[in-house]
Amino acid sequence: MNLERQKSAPIYEALEEFRRRRVVPFDVPGHKRGRGNPELVQLLGEKCVGLDVNSMKPLDNLCNPVSVIREAEELAADAFGASHAFFMVGGTTSSVQSMVLSVCRAGDKIILPRNVHKSVINALILCGGVPVYVNPPIHPLIGVALGMEVSAVEKAIRENPDAVAVLVNNPTYYGICSDLRAITALAHAHGMQVLVDEAHGTHLYFGEDMPVSAMEVGADMAAVSMHKSGGSLTQSSLLLLGPKVDPAHVRSIINLTQTTSASYLLLSSLDISRRNLALRGKESFRKVIRMAEYAREEINSIEGFYAYGRDLVDGKGVYDFDVTKLSVYTRGMGLTGIEVYDLLRDEYDIQIEFGDIGNLLAYISIGDRLQDIERLVGALEDIQGLYGREPSGLAVKDFVSPTVVYSPQKPFYSEKESLPLKNCAGRVSGEFVMCYPPGIPILAPGELVTKEIIDHILYAREKGCSLQGAADPHVDFLQVIREEP
Repeated sequence: MNLERQKSAPIYEALEEFRRRRVVPFDVPGHKRGRGNPELVQLLGEKCVGLDVNSMKPLDNLCNPVSVIREAEELAADAFGASHAFFMVGGTTSSVQSMVLSVCRAGDKIILPRNVHKSVINALILCGGVPVYVNPPIHPLIGVALGMEVSAVEKAIRENPDAVAVLVNNPTYYGICSDLRAITALAHAHGMQVLVDEAHGTHLYFGEDMPVSAMEVGADMAAVSMHKSGGSLTQSSLLLLGPKVDPAHVRSIINLTQTTSASYLLLSSLDISRRNLALRGKESFRKVIRMAEYAREEINSIEGFYAYGRDLVDGKGVYDFDVTKLSVYTRGMGLTGIEVYDLLRDEYDIQIEFGDIGNLLAYISIGDRLQDIERLVGALEDIQGLYGREPSGLAVKDFVSPTVVYSPQKPFYSEKESLPLKNCAGRVSGEFVMCYPPGIPILAPGELVTKEIIDHILYAREKGCSLQGAADPHVDFLQVIREEP
């Protein structure tokens, strides 16, 4: 990485020059630097709405960048050790989908874990790709899906030699990492590309004593969610390419779905955040690790809570662990993760990332302060004293491995009927059901509905998880594939 070059932020600098020139706007957006919408200015400020501008020659164009956006993407590639980097303004959802659509055509197989984000399965619906799932092991205590075991990936490759790619979540939302280096070498040895959903791994490129990053191990593509741990604005993301991937082809895939009216607020935030990480990332993430490890130690002194970390590492399902993820198992004190999540928000004005059936996640990153960590720890100690109870009767698993009957495209577009959820056992789902966050489907189109899955959905709803994806927002009814008479 060229640190001297990394001091530049081309998009930010071009916007500042544009602002100084006081250009009269006869283009979109129609609020005309906020003059047409004073309430928007009051909410966001004059400078923010003044920089909400359209593509023009001095500011380049994201669909076909030739100047400042191209320079900013080259700097991002240098900072992340990639051959090419694309700025994405549709969230990491768009980055993940562009990865899949770049390698998969109708009928192509792709090897992947079932605990993928819904964006992966949505991409398969769009392109007609065929998922070959490597079901991850479930941790016997905390109940979450672990990483991809190398032996399981090798078995899937051996049984599906015609697969075009292997996709890996690394790290997972909970901080669990697979043996990415070994999986990449294995896939490449069999002529398959490696795609990495690295939505929760921006910091891996800049921190010290952390799990390896996708570009470091030679993966072909990686979707990096800069707005999560990288400090950019929500909805901004990067798509990184390795040296063997054709950037012109990937750009054409991106332009199938990405907006032609990219937000310069998002683009400039990517540019500025990349510069910040390149120049100060090691120091910043050193601090993040210290705070997260301190919080983990303090929470583990509270009866009933278990803030897990590198103690989970077994070299297989948990090859490594991202210690910046403050994942906490709550079942030992008698409450589900979502119940603790609700209490923290409603009673203590603390908003954490998510709670599910057995765990909660507090996202620790470059903007956190030690006093905030102390407040979280104090609140958890208070909750344990006020609300803690015996853990009997709580579900164990946060993930149930479903049975795939059809690839997702066919059932998504097939004729369906809506049935009461409790009557759907034995039928094939025609839609998604998921808790969001984290956005990992409990059910996806084409999967068999079982009593265990129905019970899991009902339990998650009873405990307060936000269920999404189904036509019925309450999931009293489920759309299943209409059976032939």
